[in-house]
Order: sequence, then structure tokens, then C-alpha cells
Amino acid sequence: MSDSPPAPGPVPFRVSDEDLDDLASTLAKTMAEVRQHGVILDRLGSEPEPATDQPAAGASAAGAVDSEQDDGPASVFILALGGEAYAAELDALSDWVNYLLLPVYGREISSSRPWCAQWPEHPEAVARLHALWLAWQQYTDAEAGLSGPSTWHRDHLDHTLVHLRAPDGPFAACTTSANRPNHRVLATPAPEQAGVPA
Repeated sequence: MSDSPPAPGPVPFRVSDEDLDDLASTLAKTMAEVRQHGVILDRLGSEPEPATDQPAAGASAAGAVDSEQDDGPASVFILALGGEAYAAELDALSDWVNYLLLPVYGREISSSRPWCAQWPEHPEAVARLHALWLAWQQYTDAEAGLSGPSTWHRDHLDHTLVHLRAPDGPFAACTTSANRPNHRVLATPAPEQAGVPA
């Protein structure tokens, strides 16, 4: 038998708390991106088959097709979706809002900058945040170029946050203190009823 010392094992190392926080933040962002990519893949997998050579339902006698022709999903906008499609899109949006948007851009709540933890119950907030998320997907893609993220901040994020967190925005009747949560969806104007005299 040989009397040589055992081979050294891996050397343990300590990660500083600051580096651990950075790692946790990076992991949360990566997980949000993986979920987002899953939603995109699901969307791509559920797109309809390409059109056949048969005329579409809106074709005119001359062979032109109306704008009503179905070239794919009618809309990517969340308010145009229904049922399971809406629920799946809202779930993916919630992950993005909770794990990326709010940790990075969610500033302190105040009466001049309200926020509602129950934002999915505010249709305007859902619509605006979804549009912001769609733009984020477009402008953070490598194909958007190096100025894509800057364009997203300038043209989409800043504008959306100003409207959502305005004192008269969709959260105006909601949380103004993290210690005293409050939630109330503001009433919207009633639609005019056709044929009813004013």
C-alpha cells in the first residue's frame, strides 16, 4: 500500500451576502425569462395552420381578401383573449410584473404614486402592463439592436408608469401605504344605451 496523502478535494469557498443577493436577483430574472419563453413557445405551438389555396371567407369576386381574413391569432392583446388563453397570458404577465418589473422599477408607494397589489383586478392596469410586457419582449430581443432597451425605457416604461401610478390613475382608490393595504376598482362611465332617449 502507498503512504501518499489523499488527493485534495474541492476547496470550499464563501459567497459574500452582497454577491448572494446579486445571484438571487439574477436567478429570479432568469426564471422569469424562462417562463416568458415558455409562454412564447406555447403561443407559437398553438398558432393556426397556414392558409390553404382555397379562397378565404372574406374573398371578393375579384379575388381580393378583406382585412377580416384570419392570418393567425386575431390579436396578441390580452383584453382580446378569453378563457384559458387569457388566464395563461395573465399568469405569465404576473410572473414578469412580480419578478422583474416591480423588483427593479417598483418605487415606494405614496398617495402621489399609488400601486395596488391586486392589479390584475384593474382592467386598465392589465391592459397597460401587458402592452408594456409585449414591448419589453420586442425591445430586449437581440434583434432589436443595442438601443432596444433604451427605446423600451423611453417609449414604453416611462409612459406606462406615469399613467398607472398617477394620483388619478387606475390605482387612485387603492394602496397608498404598504402598511395599510386598500383595494377598490374605480367605477367607469356607463355605456350609452342605443335607442334610449336621454
